[in-house]
Amino acid sequence: MSQCLLGIDAGNTMIKAVLFDLQGTVVSVAECAGQTRQPQPGFAERPIKDIYQGVTQAVRRCLDQVADQGIQVIAIGAAGHGNGLYALDKQQQPLLGIQSIDQRGSQCVDQLRQAGRDAPIYQRSLQQPWAAATPVLLRWLKQQQPETYARIGHVLFAKDVIAHFLSGSLSGDYSDAAGAGLLYYGSRDYDPELMAWYDIAEALSLLPPLRGSCDIVGEVTASAAALTGLTAGTPVVAGIFDVVACAIGSGVVQPGEASIVAGTWSINQVVVSRPHYLRPVFMNSIIDADRYMAIEASATSAANLDWFLREFDDGRGGQGAIRSSERVASVTPNDQLPLYHPYLYSGRKAGPAKAGFYGLAGWHTRADMLYALFEGVTFAHRAHIDRLRAAGIPFEQATLSGGAARSAIWPQMFADVLGIPIHVTQCKETGALGAAICAGVGVGFWRDLSAGVAQAVTVTAQPYRPDAVAQRFHQPRYRLFKKLELLMAEVWLAKEEE
Repeated sequence: MSQCLLGIDAGNTMIKAVLFDLQGTVVSVAECAGQTRQPQPGFAERPIKDIYQGVTQAVRRCLDQVADQGIQVIAIGAAGHGNGLYALDKQQQPLLGIQSIDQRGSQCVDQLRQAGRDAPIYQRSLQQPWAAATPVLLRWLKQQQPETYARIGHVLFAKDVIAHFLSGSLSGDYSDAAGAGLLYYGSRDYDPELMAWYDIAEALSLLPPLRGSCDIVGEVTASAAALTGLTAGTPVVAGIFDVVACAIGSGVVQPGEASIVAGTWSINQVVVSRPHYLRPVFMNSIIDADRYMAIEASATSAANLDWFLREFDDGRGGQGAIRSSERVASVTPNDQLPLYHPYLYSGRKAGPAKAGFYGLAGWHTRADMLYALFEGVTFAHRAHIDRLRAAGIPFEQATLSGGAARSAIWPQMFADVLGIPIHVTQCKETGALGAAICAGVGVGFWRDLSAGVAQAVTVTAQPYRPDAVAQRFHQPRYRLFKKLELLMAEVWLAKEEE
């Protein structure tokens, strides 16, 4: 029997199941597209039963591909998008699922700021309140849907839903809890005072027990085995926040190493040994006992391209970076190209923001618009990178993963706009690989995450390096991108108040 690890990656739009051999090579991969439900503007929901169905289909298809190859899955790990709110009722049945691109909590964030609570919340949690943060959504439910709030028995994160589905366990891990702003860093534990600042002190008892990402929390049940094709009794680990999983799957685990993930979210993160900064950063997470992740992020990345292709190209999202690269490469950079704000799902800052093309003229082509979109997404990453640098977090290069890493030209644009060498991982399924490495550590195949990364992760030997000519082209356009954002802020706010 050939031993393999199974990594499951549940993002906002897709659930993937990936089998890896013990050297980190992909053996088989399958995915199941999800559908975001928008019952009203600003809402983004995915019922928990849809996650169950997506995991069932993806895992079964993944295993079917190797049904005659004598594969033994020795452990399973899951990664999932952070924040949002997935809740079971008191009988552990699905109650609701809210995704991390949801905007309904914006008014709650305003309330917290006006009451002066954002500062003490950050001091305890190293997390700034934002619309889809888990405690903000709990506050919103308590205020707006108290009947539903009263029915909650267990609060989970996306990857915890998968662990519960497969093993029946109710568990959380430090990476997700920290990334959601639910932990007091002084104790590395849930905190009654912090929950009180959100006016949800009673929700403390709803949070799942905290485990290490690599800890075994259960085994595949007979019912889950029958649905998925897995073997009953296979160990399941607690799993990990997907942005941290992507970093691990990119080989980024040591202090000073940086990971950029260009997917639904613009993730820009650096491993640090102590979470002390010159200025606040958007989010912090915990990797293990002595490593943390400083994160600047927003929902402003490659999902913009999926939207563009779905609505204006061939009706298909997904794999957009690969299919669009040739068109973007055909564009000759010039000062008359349009600019694009990639704010379809949120802005980079607190407050309302909207996407938009600027400077369009009758001679512009679809390729010109795609170039502007590629560049605008990269500019949004650059703005987050600038904030990490301003916080005194040093790094000299980064590893790129996510949809943009699949492009033939986007990594070079990242190098030119950010002004640093950019590596790209050999494995494109970095989130699933990070989860699989956690599973391998959990069953003792590797002694720790660093050992797993050393064996299972390969990055490009030669990075994409900044081109001086391209840097001189992008720099003034980046300044105009930022200026337009400032000028549009008044318009966005006025439309929000209508």
